[in-house]
Amino acid sequence: MTIYCWGRRRHFSRLPEPEARLFDVTPDTRVLAHCHWQPSRQDHPLLIALHGLEGSSTAHYMRGLADKAFAKGFNVIRLNQRNCGGTEQLAAGLYHSGLTHDADFVLRETAAVDGIERAVVAGYSLGGNLALKLAGDHGQAPPRQLRGVCAVSPVLELEACVRALERRQNVVYQWNFVRGLKARMRRKNDCFPGRFPIERLPAIRTVREFDAAFTAPHFGFASAEDYYHRASAMRVIDRISVPALVITSEDDPFVPTAPFRDPRLTSNPNIRLFMTQHGGHCGFLEAAANGSDGYWAERRIVQFAAGVCR
Repeated sequence: MTIYCWGRRRHFSRLPEPEARLFDVTPDTRVLAHCHWQPSRQDHPLLIALHGLEGSSTAHYMRGLADKAFAKGFNVIRLNQRNCGGTEQLAAGLYHSGLTHDADFVLRETAAVDGIERAVVAGYSLGGNLALKLAGDHGQAPPRQLRGVCAVSPVLELEACVRALERRQNVVYQWNFVRGLKARMRRKNDCFPGRFPIERLPAIRTVREFDAAFTAPHFGFASAEDYYHRASAMRVIDRISVPALVITSEDDPFVPTAPFRDPRLTSNPNIRLFMTQHGGHCGFLEAAANGSDGYWAERRIVQFAAGVCR
């Protein structure tokens, strides 16, 4: 289901053309967002959507979620991670799986500038880890406009996910991620010549090797393993105090189910966990019927968001 959903053509006729907006999240970093605003935006809740590793705001699940949320009266921001969506020139540095700063910045700026009083952050895969970690980092003092978070196939224990990615049967997924990461670093070098050790790229074959060579040292982590430990939402999952929706699947090829059975997650009364037998990684497709396109996780996110934003 994972590969099928990645490649399946989708159409979003209800979704209007977005407004492109740049958020100056640090003095040397801008991130690109594609925004769908309702008339009188301040009177409507906001859904901030976060994509996965090497994805972008144009990923099918980002547009599918936006389509459903906008139709239900939400403002929607499809947020690119740093350097994603063709924005390598806008950021001096890189991004990582636990970098919640940018989503938090957008959450606060839309409250201050656009008058948004109710917001939900929803993420897929890496973005799901970010959404959960954002809520956990805030603990008992979340921003008042943050009404909830959602995570689909979240990589909430990064070491376990990377280890699963290294299994022989996952060689295609590993290859695809590494190919994208290496290509991005070459584009990054075109924008910032000499800033990164791209001479190390030819020897890199795995995500772990990439993170050891680039991500960990760039952000001051002691190693790739230190990065995985500290950037995982599992470190703060028990501190989440806003309503949280988590959707994962037992047949996800590289997100193991064990962390979702951890008491730190299961004993948190604010977390609603749906673990399905089938769904793959960010798939969750059922037969289309009664006007639904079958992507039920997107529909469930919108239902959850509507409930917490009343």
